[in-house]
Amino acid sequence: MRPHGRASVSSRNPRAFGICDRCGFLYNHNRLQWQFDYAGSGLINKRILVCNPCLDTPQNQLRAIILPADPVPIQNPRVQDYQAAETDYATTSAPTVYDTVTGIPIPSTTVMTTQGGDPMTTQPIGPPVGLDQSAVMPLYETTAYRVNLNPLSVTADGTTVIVVTCPAAHGLSTNDQIAVEGLTNNAADGFYSVTVTTATAFTYEVTSAIPAGGLLQSTTLMVTALVGLPYGYTQIPQTGV
Repeated sequence: MRPHGRASVSSRNPRAFGICDRCGFLYNHNRLQWQFDYAGSGLINKRILVCNPCLDTPQNQLRAIILPADPVPIQNPRVQDYQAAETDYATTSAPTVYDTVTGIPIPSTTVMTTQGGDPMTTQPIGPPVGLDQSAVMPLYETTAYRVNLNPLSVTADGTTVIVVTCPAAHGLSTNDQIAVEGLTNNAADGFYSVTVTTATAFTYEVTSAIPAGGLLQSTTLMVTALVGLPYGYTQIPQTGV
């Protein structure tokens, strides 16, 4: 038996030569191995023959993530009513009033409800914090967000209402959300739910009255957005200062 590169030559046990597809050294062909790696749900043959030093361990990061089955639900569960537990009712207070006949005190608080009859949660004061226009997701499921609305005009009417007119149909519906930056009055910047008035116009409401006039400038950026809402709310809260 005589060496030939990294292969061996034997007249009694002849074996073919082969070149490692990775390092290019000469080996006996039967010492070369197929390189496998993870792809999808299992291993696939990469169709390259390599020597033992060049043989890589399959990379686990390429494995498909297989989620386990959901746990079997139990019978007669007792779950926490999170919405009721997290609801803080707003009340009005007044001096104690007594019934003139019985002398029994009359409760001095009244639970406030929405127009739909649901208990009203304590409204957050001021515009939401922690929202960044640059962090608006570009796509949720099949709906694209951070779509530039390119407003034709943004006007304050002297109240808390801001009127936006677009050069083409904006495609929004009432209670859809927008993010606004770069207006001449920063009090009108932020995240807002809109009220659609026409196919090319809509309004949104800020926390305090803004002097009447145009607010649009060259640096203004108004895009569609999607942020979470508190329980029972259909619009981004914008009350108080």
